[in-house]
Amino acid sequence: MKQLTKQLLLIISTLLPISLLSQAPAKVELPEVDLNRILFEKASGLRYYYPDSSLLLLEVCFNNFMEKGDTLNAAYTLREQARIYGHQAHYKDSYDKLWKALLLADEAKLEKMRAIVYIDIGYYYSYYKRKEKAIEYFDLALSINKELVEKGLLDQAFLADNYFAYCSTFRGINKLELAKLYLDSSFQFHSTTVSDININYLEIEKAFHLKEAEKYDEAIFTFQKTLPWIQENDPGYQVLVYTYMGDAHREKGDFTQSEKCYKTAVESSIKYNSHLDFSPLVYERLAALYHWKGDLESAFQSLQTVKELDEKFFDSRSENNRPLLEIQDAFRLEKEEQKKLLQEQKLAQLEHEERVLFLQRTILMISLVFIILIGVIYFNYVRSKHKAEKQLIRKKQELEIQKANEIVELKNKELSASTLKLIEKDEFISTLKEKLSKKSSDVDIQEIKRVVHIMSAGNEDNWKEFEARFIQVNKNFYNNIKIKYPKLTQGDLKLCALIKLNFSSKDMARLMGISVESVHTTRYRLRKKLKLVRDENLTEFIAGF
Repeated sequence: MKQLTKQLLLIISTLLPISLLSQAPAKVELPEVDLNRILFEKASGLRYYYPDSSLLLLEVCFNNFMEKGDTLNAAYTLREQARIYGHQAHYKDSYDKLWKALLLADEAKLEKMRAIVYIDIGYYYSYYKRKEKAIEYFDLALSINKELVEKGLLDQAFLADNYFAYCSTFRGINKLELAKLYLDSSFQFHSTTVSDININYLEIEKAFHLKEAEKYDEAIFTFQKTLPWIQENDPGYQVLVYTYMGDAHREKGDFTQSEKCYKTAVESSIKYNSHLDFSPLVYERLAALYHWKGDLESAFQSLQTVKELDEKFFDSRSENNRPLLEIQDAFRLEKEEQKKLLQEQKLAQLEHEERVLFLQRTILMISLVFIILIGVIYFNYVRSKHKAEKQLIRKKQELEIQKANEIVELKNKELSASTLKLIEKDEFISTLKEKLSKKSSDVDIQEIKRVVHIMSAGNEDNWKEFEARFIQVNKNFYNNIKIKYPKLTQGDLKLCALIKLNFSSKDMARLMGISVESVHTTRYRLRKKLKLVRDENLTEFIAGF
């Protein structure tokens, strides 16, 4: 009850100045007070002397940060609570805070914060000599930070923090070569203006390795050089400094100074409520030291204390540590739930996408079938239209050909008629010649002969006129027949023209002024020139041109 009252008084005393500020006169303008910053700094000052009060103040800070939506500072507050619980060896509470901070960092995608928490978790596994698990978390942190460095989102000096984690862990499990290697890397990347880790922590590790190299005076000097900063900024860390400095004095043979350092380490652990889990190692050193000095009673008492502390901090039957050793990994369970939820969401999304894809494919197939159907209909329509147009054009052409043939036939008939008239005129002239030859007394014989001569001279012109009119009606007849039979004579062509007009042999004889037998002979010769066989009809053959 007294302890609770004391803590409440501390909180009230912390908040009282802020309450007084709120009661200041309205006309006086005061700068805005960052309540969370004040509470956080107050909690940091109380962490070594009044850890419970510090935890209460930090809880207030955490709630305020969460109300403001300041996830980053809320995670840092949880980490600070975890450190306080860790120094008191309350590992379950420390783990709970770290997992909670990791959940916040993961949800808010605070990559740097995730790396920091991974390092802290790795440290706790290293305390229990679970090297593989510790290295696993350190590797996760290093992978995140390297990726941030490559993207230009983080200065490479922050890698010094990662390498220091490897260094201290390998030192704790007595892998000193690896510890030295990572310490060198930490020094290489460290920057006093950028790195989170202070250079004094690296110097303490350096002093430890100097001690291992049997450079005791140099190691003790380096330890002492770091003490002023450690006493002011991290007094709980004196537990480690005085322990390792006691080891250096012991190896040097200065048992008095060694005992003094070990006792100071134990006193610092109690005074600052820090590194309580490290105190069994200090008592082991004291027991060994007392044994060397011959003080067996003090050595026995120290060993008894070691046993009690081991059972308290590291025995699996301890109520404080059982939850830790059972690995109640809240973050892992939460991540598994999130992964399961994401898988369910992904599955639902895939099912939805499949349904949408099926619908799209169905619509596409229907569209394609519709387009194909429209295409077929349109193709048939165009084909039918073209077919109708072709039929119409063909019909027009046939009509034109028929009309042209009819015109040709008509003109040929007219030509035949005019030719027959010419034949009749020639016959009349021939008859007239015959009668005049009988010498009638009452007729002017000379005058009649002159007229007959004139009329006979026009026969040749009549034939030329016939040929011109024939060519006009049958334009390509002579060309076609000449191309195929170039050896035909002019007389042969005349005969072909008359056969084309379907003249009889008698009419041909009268028109050409030869006998019917001569016409037959001429037709026979023409057949030979045309290379017609017996069964082929000359008239039909000539009509084809």
